[in-house]
Formats: sequence, structure tokens, C-alpha cells
Amino acid sequence: MGNKRGEAKNESTITCYHGFPFSQSIAFPFSFEYALWECGLRVSQQRARQITMTLFLGIVSQKGGVGKSTLARLVAKEYATAGWRVKIADLDIAQGTSFNWQARRLQHALEPTIPVERFGTVEQVVKVAALYDLIIFDCPPNATAGTLKAAQASTCIILPTGLSLDDLEPSILLAHEFIKQGLLPERLAFALCRVGDSEIEIAEARHYILRAGYTVLKGAIPEKIAYRRASDEGRTLTETRFPSLNERSDTVAQSVIDYLKHTYEHSEETQNGQSSTTQRSRSKKR
Repeated sequence: MGNKRGEAKNESTITCYHGFPFSQSIAFPFSFEYALWECGLRVSQQRARQITMTLFLGIVSQKGGVGKSTLARLVAKEYATAGWRVKIADLDIAQGTSFNWQARRLQHALEPTIPVERFGTVEQVVKVAALYDLIIFDCPPNATAGTLKAAQASTCIILPTGLSLDDLEPSILLAHEFIKQGLLPERLAFALCRVGDSEIEIAEARHYILRAGYTVLKGAIPEKIAYRRASDEGRTLTETRFPSLNERSDTVAQSVIDYLKHTYEHSEETQNGQSSTTQRSRSKKR
């Protein structure tokens, strides 16, 4: 990403990653008040307007060990470096992987500081959402009602997966379930994680996901000892001692960021188009 990191934070505007702006007057890309209602969350209209200033990124998986928490921490660090107020909402209270990782990061006094907090429900996250520019849901490794609520509340959803059918099949089934529950396919994307060295195997996994009707992000995160060592020290995948590995994980991080930007812009265009259609219909009735 080089010089395309974020610029310094101003009083009301942050410019981050290929011109993706966040300002205090931003409108949420889709009807977040409806999403709150859809999730069964009840908040006041004033509170809903405050929450709509926050972007939500859901990182979910049907099974553990596919790089979900690792990806959440990677993306959080990139946004925090650019000056965004970001928090990881660790919804996996049984494991608390991201929460425990944050303790190691604090012990090593690494910057930027990345806030991580355990939450039992999406409702609890919503209560603090207005304090942040970006909330990243680090969901439990299974499909629960809470996972669905987090997905419904997210601007976009990233599903990390390995290359084997043991990883791919449950991930695709989870994506299908989201679609059945009313989520739009364009809000979903897959990230290839913990891959081997075979480019053929990576290409086959991409084809499998594309054939199922979903987007696959650029890049792939390989299974490397250096990445595990970095995590043990509270570092992210772009903070290893090996520039080539940092570059590979940086590609995936930028892909997530670009997809969040794309989903935001697409949803905003759709919302504006719907508003224009509604106004024309009202004019005709008059």
C-alpha cells in the first residue's frame, strides 16, 4: 500500500486508503435503523443517528482455525495506523483470542494501540459503537443467532477460509445461509488464509468460491512460522521481521479495505437511487 496509507486525522475528517473518507456528517450506506430493527435491537432515533456514523466489518466463519481473529487484528491495525478510532469486538467469549492477543501487544508496548473488548452480544457492541469510526466483529467460529445479527449489522462481511473442502464447504454453506436470511451477496467476500505454496491449489479454491457465486479477495495469507511468532508477540501479519511476508499480508489487508470501500459506495448509490425513485413517485401522485 506504500504511500496510500491514511493522512493525518483532522478535526472532522479522516482520509484513508485510496480516498475513502469518514466524516462526522456521513450517512450510513444502508438503512442501519432498519438493520437494528431486523436484529431485534431497540435504540432511540437519536442513538441510531449516532451509530450510523460508525462502519461495521463482520469477520465470520463456520469453523475455527481458518484465520478469522488473525484477519480481524490485521485490518484493525491498518485502520488504527491511519488514525481511525477502531475497536475489535471479540464476540467469542469462550476463547477470547483477540482479547488475549491484545494483552500480549500491550506487554510489548507496540503501537498503534488496538482496543479489543469482549462482548456477549451484538446489542452490547451497539451501545459503544458511536465512540468509534470502525467496529470489527470477531465472531465465534460457528453459525449462531449472534453471528447472524453481527452480519446483518455489518457494512460488509468477510469469510476467511482455507483451501481444503473441509474449510470451503462449510464456509460456502454459511454464506448461503446469510443470503437466505436476506443479506445481499455483494456484501459478502471470501479471504484465503493459511494457504500452502501451491498456486494451483489456490487457483482451484478461488474457482470453487467464484462458481458458488461469491467474491474472492485479492491475495492469500500463507501458513508461516514467522506469522505465528508475530502473533505470539502481539504483532499483526504486517509486523513480522520479513518484508516479503509483510507484503503478502498487506495485499490481503488492502483487499479487505478496498472491498469495504466498494460496498459502502455501492450501498450509498443504491440508497440515493431509492430516495430519488421515492421522490419521483410522490411528485407523480401530486
